[in-house]
Amino acid sequence: MNHGVMDLLSIFMFVLFIILFFAGMTILRIGLFNISGDRMKKWLSKLTDSPLKGLILGIIVTAILQSSSAVMVITIGLIAAGQLTFKRSIGIILGTNIGTTVTVEFLAFSTDSFILPLVLIGSIFSLFKHSKYRSLGFSLFGLGTIFLAMEGFKKLTVPLSQLPLVKMALTEINDHFLFAIILGTVVTSIIQSSSAATGIAMSFLQSDMIHLQSAISFMLGSNIGTCMTAILAAIGSGMEARLTSYAHVWLNIIGVLIFIPFISIFTEFIEVLTPDRAQQLAHSSVLFNVIVSFIFLPIAKPFSIFIERLHNSK
Repeated sequence: MNHGVMDLLSIFMFVLFIILFFAGMTILRIGLFNISGDRMKKWLSKLTDSPLKGLILGIIVTAILQSSSAVMVITIGLIAAGQLTFKRSIGIILGTNIGTTVTVEFLAFSTDSFILPLVLIGSIFSLFKHSKYRSLGFSLFGLGTIFLAMEGFKKLTVPLSQLPLVKMALTEINDHFLFAIILGTVVTSIIQSSSAATGIAMSFLQSDMIHLQSAISFMLGSNIGTCMTAILAAIGSGMEARLTSYAHVWLNIIGVLIFIPFISIFTEFIEVLTPDRAQQLAHSSVLFNVIVSFIFLPIAKPFSIFIERLHNSK
């Protein structure tokens, strides 16, 4: 088989595994939302009267739904419906940034041995008539599908790294961390999932195709790129909903700018925590989002006023 055919096959398989990852995330989210979705909406609309409560609820709901984008869409929907205010959404945004790191931590562990049991048990449970058991089955099946996609990413890192465009991108990522941040932002904006983007970076990191600092920089960019979903969700909504999407963008941009001067020190610290490459990237995602969220938590109200003044004047 010639190189051209092999390259096309690698690209096709990569796209296939991206679709598989999204399908798994969607099925997992549907299952989890069916179990507790209405309850979570009530929590978000009624129990977020302080930034700290909003942060805690944002973490819990995002960890349950396994998607910060999904929680942002729900939050913007509640604001558009008049059940939540922009100022009360700041804590939720901070919480979603932390909650979404649970997914990345899951991906950091060796998951190949869980794929078949999860898919098999999930398939059996999804046949049950009782909605709770069926939803649990969807959740397990979706999780197994995500793990299968991650294994696929790992297997494809070597053939993909031989593609001229990918090879050039990997070289630039390793040489210039700012390029890695920009690429992480662009890729995540396109595929609409920071978890998927970080998972791809994790696969290349495990295969020694990119350095840890490069992978962390890509992860930082993915935090900015994931804001695209909130921006799209706010289109056509009222000003309060749009302010929430703007706040989400600014929180992540400022957070990344805060970290840029310390990225080398931060990388060295992460390397001390664990020798496992995948866990290093997962832990860096957790620490980044926790630190940024707790920097902004005490100034949530002044920050909301800043966003109102910045964007209401336009």
